[in-house]
Amino acid sequence: MSKQEESVQPQVVMDLGKSVVIKGDLSASEDLTLYGQMEGSVSLPGHTLTIGPHAEIKAAIAAKSVVILGAVTGNVSARERIEIQTTGSVTGDVESPRLAMEDGGSICGKVQMPDTPS
Repeated sequence: MSKQEESVQPQVVMDLGKSVVIKGDLSASEDLTLYGQMEGSVSLPGHTLTIGPHAEIKAAIAAKSVVILGAVTGNVSARERIEIQTTGSVTGDVESPRLAMEDGGSICGKVQMPDTPS
């Protein structure tokens, strides 16, 4: 395979389906989408975590960016950005230099927005 063919290939993103239930600590070095249920903690320090629209996550989350379409119970920390979409909710504290929330999204907890490190 040539270098040009390698660069054209789409990026693989891990997708954990609706029927998946995870209990424990989850870490990854790639972007991740959760659609099922999770209890424990999630760590993606250099990548984006997406919580699917019907996901029920009870976990402490730390990632580069977090996009929430489902329900999260636990503290959420993102190095760059947290986005809570219309169907998304967080019951817990959120911390990120940037926060975006669409109409219908909700947070029940403290919001901390520290300055972005230089």
